[in-house]
Amino acid sequence: MHHMNMTHFFILEITVLFIAISALILYPAAMYYSNKKHRAWKKGRYFIFAIGVIIAASALTGPLARLSHTDFTVHMFLHLLLGMLGPLLILHGKPMTLIIRTLKVSQARKLSTFLNMKYVKFISNPIVASILNIGGLFLIYKTGLFELMHTSVLLFALIHLHVFLAGYLFTMSIIYIDIVTHRYSFLYRAAVLIAALGFHKILSKLIYASPPAGIPRQDGERGAMLMYYGGDIVDLALIILLCLEWYKRAERSRVQTVKLS
Repeated sequence: MHHMNMTHFFILEITVLFIAISALILYPAAMYYSNKKHRAWKKGRYFIFAIGVIIAASALTGPLARLSHTDFTVHMFLHLLLGMLGPLLILHGKPMTLIIRTLKVSQARKLSTFLNMKYVKFISNPIVASILNIGGLFLIYKTGLFELMHTSVLLFALIHLHVFLAGYLFTMSIIYIDIVTHRYSFLYRAAVLIAALGFHKILSKLIYASPPAGIPRQDGERGAMLMYYGGDIVDLALIILLCLEWYKRAERSRVQTVKLS
Protein backbone atom coordinates (compact mmCIF):
# COMPACT_ATOMS: atom_id res chain seq x y z
CA MET A 1 0.00 0.00 0.00
CA HIS A 2 1.29 3.48 -0.85
CA HIS A 3 1.49 6.00 2.01
CA MET A 4 0.65 9.69 2.00
CA ASN A 5 2.77 12.56 3.28
CA MET A 6 2.31 12.39 7.06
CA THR A 7 2.91 16.13 7.39
CA HIS A 8 -0.15 16.69 5.25
CA PHE A 9 -2.03 14.11 7.32
CA PHE A 10 -1.10 16.03 10.48
CA ILE A 11 -2.79 19.11 8.99
CA LEU A 12 -5.89 16.99 8.38
CA GLU A 13 -5.79 15.80 11.99
CA ILE A 14 -5.66 19.39 13.26
CA THR A 15 -8.58 20.32 11.01
CA VAL A 16 -10.68 17.39 12.24
CA LEU A 17 -9.84 18.21 15.87
CA PHE A 18 -10.89 21.82 15.32
CA ILE A 19 -14.23 20.76 13.81
CA ALA A 20 -14.87 18.20 16.58
CA ILE A 21 -14.02 20.61 19.41
CA SER A 22 -16.15 23.32 17.78
CA ALA A 23 -19.11 20.91 17.66
CA LEU A 24 -18.60 19.96 21.31
CA ILE A 25 -18.59 23.66 22.29
CA LEU A 26 -21.38 24.90 20.02
CA TYR A 27 -23.83 22.19 21.11
CA PRO A 28 -24.02 23.27 24.79
CA ALA A 29 -24.02 26.92 23.67
CA ALA A 30 -27.07 26.14 21.53
CA MET A 31 -28.62 24.35 24.52
CA TYR A 32 -28.14 27.48 26.64
CA TYR A 33 -29.84 29.80 24.12
CA SER A 34 -32.55 27.27 23.34
CA ASN A 35 -33.45 26.84 27.00
CA LYS A 36 -34.18 30.57 27.22
CA LYS A 37 -37.05 30.22 24.75
CA HIS A 38 -38.19 26.61 25.07
CA ARG A 39 -38.48 23.72 27.48
CA ALA A 40 -35.13 22.60 28.90
CA TRP A 41 -33.12 20.46 26.48
CA LYS A 42 -32.22 17.04 27.86
CA LYS A 43 -28.56 17.00 28.93
CA GLY A 44 -28.27 13.30 28.12
CA ARG A 45 -28.56 14.14 24.43
CA TYR A 46 -25.34 16.14 24.62
CA PHE A 47 -23.59 13.19 26.25
CA ILE A 48 -24.64 10.87 23.40
CA PHE A 49 -23.82 13.51 20.78
CA ALA A 50 -20.37 14.08 22.29
CA ILE A 51 -19.53 10.37 22.25
CA GLY A 52 -20.60 10.21 18.59
CA VAL A 53 -18.43 13.19 17.65
CA ILE A 54 -15.40 11.78 19.49
CA ILE A 55 -15.88 8.35 17.90
CA ALA A 56 -16.21 9.82 14.40
CA ALA A 57 -13.21 12.12 14.89
CA SER A 58 -11.05 9.23 16.10
CA ALA A 59 -11.24 7.75 12.60
CA LEU A 60 -9.25 10.68 11.22
CA THR A 61 -7.03 11.76 14.08
CA GLY A 62 -4.88 10.09 16.70
CA PRO A 63 -2.83 6.89 16.88
CA LEU A 64 -5.51 4.58 15.46
CA ALA A 65 -6.04 6.83 12.46
CA ARG A 66 -2.30 6.75 11.74
CA LEU A 67 -2.13 2.99 12.25
CA SER A 68 -5.01 2.50 9.80
CA HIS A 69 -2.67 3.43 6.94
CA THR A 70 -0.73 0.20 7.42
CA ASP A 71 -3.24 -2.06 9.19
CA PHE A 72 -6.40 -2.91 7.23
CA THR A 73 -8.15 -4.38 10.29
CA VAL A 74 -7.72 -1.09 12.16
CA HIS A 75 -8.91 0.75 9.05
CA MET A 76 -12.08 -1.36 8.96
CA PHE A 77 -12.68 -0.81 12.69
CA LEU A 78 -12.50 2.95 12.13
CA HIS A 79 -14.77 2.59 9.10
CA LEU A 80 -17.43 1.09 11.37
CA LEU A 81 -17.00 3.97 13.83
CA LEU A 82 -17.06 6.70 11.19
CA GLY A 83 -19.81 5.41 8.93
CA MET A 84 -22.09 3.52 11.32
CA LEU A 85 -21.74 4.01 15.08
CA GLY A 86 -20.70 7.68 15.04
CA PRO A 87 -23.64 8.83 12.86
CA LEU A 88 -26.11 6.79 14.94
CA LEU A 89 -24.97 8.42 18.20
CA ILE A 90 -24.78 11.94 16.75
CA LEU A 91 -28.30 11.54 15.34
CA HIS A 92 -29.54 10.67 18.84
CA GLY A 93 -28.32 14.07 19.96
CA LYS A 94 -30.98 15.59 17.66
CA PRO A 95 -28.66 18.33 16.33
CA MET A 96 -31.08 19.56 13.66
CA THR A 97 -33.91 19.94 16.17
CA LEU A 98 -31.59 21.88 18.48
CA ILE A 99 -30.49 24.16 15.62
CA ILE A 100 -34.12 24.92 14.71
CA ARG A 101 -34.91 25.72 18.37
CA THR A 102 -31.88 28.02 18.64
CA LEU A 103 -32.33 30.05 15.44
CA LYS A 104 -34.52 33.09 15.09
CA VAL A 105 -37.91 32.45 13.47
CA SER A 106 -36.85 34.00 10.14
CA GLN A 107 -33.64 31.94 10.07
CA ALA A 108 -35.47 28.77 11.07
CA ARG A 109 -37.90 29.29 8.19
CA LYS A 110 -35.03 29.63 5.73
CA LEU A 111 -33.50 26.40 7.03
CA SER A 112 -36.89 24.72 6.81
CA THR A 113 -37.23 25.90 3.19
CA PHE A 114 -33.84 24.38 2.40
CA LEU A 115 -34.77 21.07 4.04
CA ASN A 116 -37.92 20.95 1.92
CA MET A 117 -36.05 21.36 -1.38
CA LYS A 118 -36.52 18.63 -4.01
CA TYR A 119 -32.80 17.80 -3.85
CA VAL A 120 -32.95 17.17 -0.10
CA LYS A 121 -36.08 15.07 -0.57
CA PHE A 122 -34.30 13.06 -3.28
CA ILE A 123 -31.12 12.24 -1.31
CA SER A 124 -33.07 11.56 1.90
CA ASN A 125 -35.13 8.86 0.19
CA PRO A 126 -34.02 5.61 1.91
CA ILE A 127 -33.17 3.93 -1.40
CA VAL A 128 -31.03 6.83 -2.62
CA ALA A 129 -29.38 7.19 0.79
CA SER A 130 -28.55 3.46 0.85
CA ILE A 131 -27.04 3.65 -2.65
CA LEU A 132 -24.88 6.61 -1.62
CA ASN A 133 -23.84 4.72 1.52
CA ILE A 134 -23.34 1.10 0.44
CA GLY A 135 -22.62 1.94 -3.19
CA GLY A 136 -19.86 4.28 -2.07
CA LEU A 137 -18.27 1.47 -0.08
CA PHE A 138 -18.28 -0.81 -3.13
CA LEU A 139 -16.45 1.90 -5.08
CA ILE A 140 -13.87 2.31 -2.31
CA TYR A 141 -13.06 -1.36 -1.77
CA LYS A 142 -13.71 -2.97 -5.16
CA THR A 143 -11.96 -0.43 -7.39
CA GLY A 144 -8.51 1.14 -7.16
CA LEU A 145 -9.92 3.96 -5.03
CA PHE A 146 -8.79 2.43 -1.72
CA GLU A 147 -5.15 2.30 -2.77
CA LEU A 148 -5.35 5.69 -4.47
CA MET A 149 -6.74 7.49 -1.42
CA HIS A 150 -3.65 6.57 0.57
CA THR A 151 -1.49 8.59 -1.83
CA SER A 152 -3.38 11.89 -1.42
CA VAL A 153 -4.50 13.44 1.87
CA LEU A 154 -7.12 15.50 0.02
CA LEU A 155 -8.68 12.43 -1.58
CA PHE A 156 -8.40 10.59 1.76
CA ALA A 157 -10.29 13.41 3.50
CA LEU A 158 -12.99 13.64 0.83
CA ILE A 159 -13.64 9.89 0.83
CA HIS A 160 -13.87 9.74 4.62
CA LEU A 161 -16.15 12.78 4.62
CA HIS A 162 -18.39 10.94 2.17
CA VAL A 163 -18.37 7.81 4.37
CA PHE A 164 -19.50 9.86 7.37
CA LEU A 165 -22.12 11.97 5.58
CA ALA A 166 -23.52 8.99 3.65
CA GLY A 167 -23.69 6.97 6.86
CA TYR A 168 -25.48 9.81 8.65
CA LEU A 169 -27.89 10.36 5.75
CA PHE A 170 -28.70 6.65 5.58
CA THR A 171 -29.27 6.41 9.33
CA MET A 172 -31.58 9.43 9.45
CA SER A 173 -33.52 8.15 6.43
CA ILE A 174 -34.25 4.86 8.21
CA ILE A 175 -34.98 5.90 11.81
CA TYR A 176 -36.86 9.11 12.55
CA ILE A 177 -35.15 10.46 15.66
CA ASP A 178 -34.34 13.98 14.53
CA ILE A 179 -36.32 16.35 12.30
CA VAL A 180 -37.31 14.71 9.02
CA THR A 181 -39.17 16.72 6.38
CA HIS A 182 -39.96 13.78 4.08
CA ARG A 183 -41.34 10.69 5.79
CA TYR A 184 -41.71 7.19 4.36
CA SER A 185 -43.66 4.19 5.58
CA PHE A 186 -42.28 1.70 8.08
CA LEU A 187 -42.50 -1.19 5.59
CA TYR A 188 -40.64 0.77 2.92
CA ARG A 189 -37.82 1.72 5.29
CA ALA A 190 -37.65 -1.80 6.71
CA ALA A 191 -37.33 -3.29 3.21
CA VAL A 192 -34.56 -0.84 2.28
CA LEU A 193 -32.74 -1.53 5.56
CA ILE A 194 -32.83 -5.29 5.01
CA ALA A 195 -31.53 -4.88 1.45
CA ALA A 196 -28.76 -2.51 2.59
CA LEU A 197 -27.66 -4.89 5.34
CA GLY A 198 -27.54 -7.69 2.80
CA PHE A 199 -25.34 -5.72 0.39
CA HIS A 200 -23.07 -4.70 3.27
CA LYS A 201 -22.52 -8.37 4.07
CA ILE A 202 -21.99 -9.22 0.40
CA LEU A 203 -19.29 -6.56 0.24
CA SER A 204 -17.55 -7.94 3.34
CA LYS A 205 -17.51 -11.42 1.74
CA LEU A 206 -16.08 -9.99 -1.49
CA ILE A 207 -13.34 -8.25 0.49
CA TYR A 208 -12.63 -11.51 2.32
CA ALA A 209 -12.29 -13.35 -0.98
CA SER A 210 -10.28 -10.60 -2.65
CA PRO A 211 -8.81 -7.82 -0.44
CA PRO A 212 -8.00 -4.42 -1.99
CA ALA A 213 -4.68 -4.13 -3.84
CA GLY A 214 -1.71 -3.85 -1.53
CA ILE A 215 -3.45 -5.48 1.45
CA PRO A 216 -1.90 -8.76 2.76
CA ARG A 217 -4.34 -11.67 2.48
CA GLN A 218 -4.51 -12.35 6.22
CA ASP A 219 -5.03 -8.69 7.10
CA GLY A 220 -7.73 -8.41 4.45
CA GLU A 221 -9.56 -11.45 5.81
CA ARG A 222 -9.45 -10.10 9.38
CA GLY A 223 -10.75 -6.74 8.23
CA ALA A 224 -13.54 -8.34 6.23
CA MET A 225 -14.60 -10.47 9.20
CA LEU A 226 -14.65 -7.37 11.41
CA MET A 227 -16.79 -5.60 8.84
CA TYR A 228 -19.16 -8.59 8.67
CA TYR A 229 -19.61 -9.25 12.38
CA GLY A 230 -18.87 -5.79 13.77
CA GLY A 231 -21.48 -4.27 11.49
CA ASP A 232 -24.04 -6.65 12.99
CA ILE A 233 -23.96 -4.72 16.29
CA VAL A 234 -24.96 -1.39 14.73
CA ASP A 235 -27.33 -3.17 12.34
CA LEU A 236 -29.11 -4.75 15.30
CA ALA A 237 -29.44 -1.33 16.95
CA LEU A 238 -31.01 0.08 13.76
CA ILE A 239 -33.47 -2.81 13.55
CA ILE A 240 -34.46 -2.43 17.21
CA LEU A 241 -34.92 1.34 16.90
CA LEU A 242 -36.97 1.01 13.72
CA CYS A 243 -39.23 -1.64 15.27
CA LEU A 244 -39.57 0.43 18.45
CA GLU A 245 -40.65 3.42 16.38
CA TRP A 246 -43.24 1.26 14.60
CA TYR A 247 -44.50 -0.13 17.92
CA LYS A 248 -44.90 3.32 19.48
CA ARG A 249 -46.76 4.63 16.45
CA ALA A 250 -49.04 1.58 16.39
CA GLU A 251 -49.70 1.98 20.12
CA ARG A 252 -50.61 5.67 19.70
CA SER A 253 -52.99 4.77 16.89
CA ARG A 254 -54.59 2.09 19.04
CA VAL A 255 -55.07 4.48 21.97
CA GLN A 256 -56.62 7.11 19.70
CA THR A 257 -58.97 4.52 18.23
CA VAL A 258 -60.06 3.46 21.73
CA LYS A 259 -60.72 7.10 22.70
CA LEU A 260 -62.79 7.73 19.59
CA SER A 261 -64.84 4.60 20.16
